[in-house]
Amino acid sequence: MTGIDSLSIRLLNSGDSIAALTSLLHDAYAQLGAMGFNYTAVDQSDDVTRDRIARGDCLVAVEGTALVGTIMFYAPEQSMGCPWYQRAEVATIGQFGVHPSFQGRGLGRLLLKEAQRRAHLAGATELALDTSEGADHLVAWYQRCGFRIVEHAQWRGKTYRSVIMSKTLTMA
Repeated sequence: MTGIDSLSIRLLNSGDSIAALTSLLHDAYAQLGAMGFNYTAVDQSDDVTRDRIARGDCLVAVEGTALVGTIMFYAPEQSMGCPWYQRAEVATIGQFGVHPSFQGRGLGRLLLKEAQRRAHLAGATELALDTSEGADHLVAWYQRCGFRIVEHAQWRGKTYRSVIMSKTLTMA
């Protein structure tokens, strides 16, 4: 088992496989799907993956040539979907997943840290996300990372209500 020291985090590039990214997302979201949550990433097609990454910056964590984590970053002008996301100072993240064999080792925090850095560079003072209010373990993890619940949303086609969570960014 390798540590996260051997990983690199970078933007997805044209040499990366969309099928591999989709497979990573399926693996990362499988437990949530088994819990009954119909997150898009549970079973999205390669075309949906391609459409979602076209709207922002797709960051990937790579070990060797394998994609093992990902997070989408959307600058304030790219954020949309609910009133909080429409605020000029709010950047957002989404499609955030870590392969199960790398979960619990700090990779998620590294991806989140890079998204926070990008948000700061984009002039945002808040970084926001959404997740199912019933995914208690995710809500608690985000709270440990400094996020707070700011509103709720019921996304079209989803069988769960989401919490919108946001974190005030600091210079440090």
